[in-house]
Amino acid sequence: MRLLLALLFLPLPAMAWEAYVEGPVCILSHDTEQHRTRVTHDPRRALPYAIEITRVGSTWDNTGNFAIQFDGPAQLTISTDRHQISGDSATLSVTDTGFGNVLNGLAGNHTANAILGDQVLAIPLSGAAPEVNRFRDCTSGLGA
Repeated sequence: MRLLLALLFLPLPAMAWEAYVEGPVCILSHDTEQHRTRVTHDPRRALPYAIEITRVGSTWDNTGNFAIQFDGPAQLTISTDRHQISGDSATLSVTDTGFGNVLNGLAGNHTANAILGDQVLAIPLSGAAPEVNRFRDCTSGLGA
């Protein structure tokens, strides 16, 4: 019985979308056992919006353009050749001056498929919409 109680209090990876603030940076994050997704808005940067998708226990092969394909009621595909891969090849990132389409895709669909070459990483979007709204409020200066 003690073992069962102890297991109930073990820290588990966050499975929900969460919007929060660290200093001047607005953050929207989602972690699973397979990936960590983080969208940020830092008004101090020339390209204030960024998305980072980290594969847990795996790496990205830097082949071709990067795309996010949103599946659900508001289907959308966004692609770019301006992505970066971290030195350890675990994290893919993209920066830009605005992320309206990305935020719309996160809020209005069921799944986001991060695609790079032949690699596809499915990101569940359940519960993302209210947190995307909090993130948008933060980036508008209303606080998160």
